[in-house]
Order: sequence, then C-alpha cells, then structure tokens
Amino acid sequence: MDRDIRTVEDVLRLLDGLFAPDADRWTAGAASWWDGFYADRSRPVPFFEAKPDENLVSYVDRGLVAGGRALDLGCGPGRNALYLASSGFQVDAVDLSPAAVAWAGDRAREAGADVRFRAGDAFGLVGDELGGPYDLIYDSGCFHHLPPHRRISYLDVLDRALAPGGHFALTCFAAGSTGSEASDGDFYRQSRLHGGLAYTPESLRWIFSDLTEIELRRMRDERSESPRFGEPFLWTALFRRD
Repeated sequence: MDRDIRTVEDVLRLLDGLFAPDADRWTAGAASWWDGFYADRSRPVPFFEAKPDENLVSYVDRGLVAGGRALDLGCGPGRNALYLASSGFQVDAVDLSPAAVAWAGDRAREAGADVRFRAGDAFGLVGDELGGPYDLIYDSGCFHHLPPHRRISYLDVLDRALAPGGHFALTCFAAGSTGSEASDGDFYRQSRLHGGLAYTPESLRWIFSDLTEIELRRMRDERSESPRFGEPFLWTALFRRD
C-alpha cells in the first residue's frame, strides 16, 4: 500500500505519470527522446538553422529588451541564446537534451560566444544552478509541450527567477493553426498531449495575468533566405514584471 502524496510536487509528479508515452517529450526523463530528435543535425527542421526568432530580434531592435542577464528555456541548438549573447546579454541556457546542448556548445565555440549551457530540467535547475534573477526569460517552443498542471511549476520559475522590471517572452502554438485545442480536462481523460497544446491570446493573458502585457501577436512569416526564423502558426508574446 502506497501513501506517496504529501506535497504539491508529489501531486504534480503523480499527474506527470498519466501522460506516458507523451511524457517522454517533456519530463525530466525525456532526454533520450530529444537526443534522438537532435541526433541528425542535417535534418531539414526549420528551427535547426542558426537563426534567431524574428520577434526576439524585433524586441532588441526596438529597445524593448536591452542587456542584462537572460535565461533561454528549452534552448535547443542555441540559436536564440547565441543571438542574445551577441546583443550584449549574459546568457544562461537550458535544455532537457544533452545532444541539443552539445550542438549549442559547438555553435557557441565557433562563434566565440560566451553562453553558459546546462542540460537538465529547468524546474529543478532554476534556483539551484541557475539562480537568477534574470532581466529576460525567453522561451521558444517549450511552454506548449507542458501538460496543464505543469503551468504551476512554470509560473513558479518565473516568480523565482524573473527580476522586478524584467521581461518574459515566449512563442507557442496558436489555436486555429497548430497544436491540440482539447480542453485541459480532456488531456487527463485521454492521457495524451497530442503533440502540444494550442493557446489563444485570451488564455495566455489569463495564465500570465500577474505580468503586464507589452505585445502579443502572430509570429511573422520569414522566407527561407531570411536571417531570422518566423512561422505564422505561432504566437509571440512579451510581458513585463512590474
């Protein structure tokens, strides 16, 4: 007879277990799935290219974010982390996949960029190895792979690591374009995440209602020859912690 529940984290881990095999893509044990995804660096995956997100470039160009410490959540091969480093930020970057972090490290060495990469679960690393506070926390494609209950952990990371006056920015699946539009409850009834969760502007504003919205729009479509990454099936959002 097991009596395993004493803390909120115990409840969250219990709920994590409902999503096998989808959990292989996002839990702390998901490194092997993502390592396989990143194993072939020549695959024609748009975000494998060393291009920063067009919205991130826009924030920097317009002076909406400027310098300081930055944390890149789910950094993948490091394309946004390297851009932030080149724009004057001190950058920490974390990803579940050691293969992605190794690739990002190779790119950083080639570019002569100083970025501190870490492989692991951001929920555990922030507050331990990655102490913050950060002037910018950036997430390009991590948030929409989390099951609903892990928004609690995600918001806790922002609460602990985002500096007063700092900015949080993300890109995520846009409802009506890509991602699952099932209700939060249906994900638990079906025990599947269906590849990722779609969000509406209203849902993002509600989830991050403790922050001040600066901008929320669709990502602009960037052509293949563009030096920036852009796909219109994603929302881009910038918030500030007052």
